[in-house]
Amino acid sequence: MGDPKGFMKFDRRLEKQERVEDRIKHNKEITLPLTNFEYGQQASRCMSCGVPTCHAGCPTGDLIPTWMELVEVNRWKDAYKILNSTNNFPEFTGRLCHAPCEEACVLGINENPVSIQMLEKQVVERAFSEGWVVPDPPLIRTGKSVAVIGSGPSGLSVAQQLNRAGHNVTVFERADRIGGLLRYGIPNHRLEKWVLDRRLQIMEKEGITFFVNANVGENIDIKKLEKYHATCVCVGSTVARDLPIPGRDLEGIHFLLDYLSQQNKIDMGDDLNKMGIEHISAKNKNVIIISGHPHGWLGVAHRQGCKSLTNFDLLPEPSMGRPCHQPWPFWPERLRTSSDTDEGIDLQFSIILKQFIGRKGKVTKVQTVNIIFEQSYSGRPPYMKEVEGSEKEWAADMVILGLGYMGPETHGILQKLSLELSPRTNVETDSKYMTSSEGVFAAGDARRGQSQIVWAISDGRQVANSIDTYLMGKSLLPVKMEGDLPIIK
Repeated sequence: MGDPKGFMKFDRRLEKQERVEDRIKHNKEITLPLTNFEYGQQASRCMSCGVPTCHAGCPTGDLIPTWMELVEVNRWKDAYKILNSTNNFPEFTGRLCHAPCEEACVLGINENPVSIQMLEKQVVERAFSEGWVVPDPPLIRTGKSVAVIGSGPSGLSVAQQLNRAGHNVTVFERADRIGGLLRYGIPNHRLEKWVLDRRLQIMEKEGITFFVNANVGENIDIKKLEKYHATCVCVGSTVARDLPIPGRDLEGIHFLLDYLSQQNKIDMGDDLNKMGIEHISAKNKNVIIISGHPHGWLGVAHRQGCKSLTNFDLLPEPSMGRPCHQPWPFWPERLRTSSDTDEGIDLQFSIILKQFIGRKGKVTKVQTVNIIFEQSYSGRPPYMKEVEGSEKEWAADMVILGLGYMGPETHGILQKLSLELSPRTNVETDSKYMTSSEGVFAAGDARRGQSQIVWAISDGRQVANSIDTYLMGKSLLPVKMEGDLPIIK
């Protein structure tokens, strides 16, 4: 038992970050670790609540008070065992998750919540450094085979779970490398790719087969899926939302994923010139980003040497604290900043683009207008109204559209498998994650729409249980767990 009054003695602390002038010179992770003693102090802030609502906040149901207490008393290996029992990839969520568990932390009612995400990353990194994370192939194979289409966080999660159940799992990825969003949608200063490759090497040694440049339904015949006993579609939500306003056809306007994937290829050693790809660079440019609240990926422009960086958000500026209509433990829509805010970015709220302005076919400016939201007396949601006289032009040599994603690509594999779609063009499934085609399941963003990485991992774990039950009649694979576990002896 640790210090039961730790939350009264210690304030919330997070890892420090490199100085801005140093970190924008490289594309590596920017956090600086604390000492083991300091991590123990932070773990002691967990109150081991009788009703730990952090469980409900976490989509994977992490048993946070249990492994937190183990960290506090320096039992890191046991802490990793507990963490690994509910989360396949804590090294990803510990870096990239929006941490809904922290928003649901009981201490967060009137204090700063426990630093759960930081400690989660340290537990798994300690496990890797000590050699506790090793391949664990199943002792017995069932003779059943499963095809997983897509290698993002949901695809990797379902693949690992089904392999643990003894099934032969093959993952098909249409890109040239495994990882999906983790590989090409997250910049290196948020997730260095050796972290991903380290996990993939373990999964291969556990017996999972990976194929790249394998676009099922295109260069891979869809009939090849017939030899598998089940198929899981984890193709993500990749149809980017566009901005069809005057001047959209000008050069210099790019979708976010196109921009990020290029920089990730460069960081992995690819030569874009040899690949016949024109480099999208922010060097010496005034960059406008159309997105929601700023996220860590905006820092790519600083690392490329942009002249200025401005982020436009349609919605009003959120409050720093919880809005009154979103009390604890609900997820609050408050102002969330990240490392890129310190690096220099002009945040503009309640603003929309009216047109792109160009010269000689290239974008040079954008025209905007401020807006307000007025309440409708008819009971409908608030409607958007332009503020008269607020028109403004901004210098823009490059525009990045980060407006989110509308769903999976409906042609190709979804069409050839005759999968029914929801009104929002996501793959429709029943309560067991099965699609309209017998033996075909779906998980992740392709099923639920654009969401967080932790939800994709959770979806993969849930669907793995359903597929295992479909193949074997029952399953011992865990799904989201409720309650707590006893301390490991």
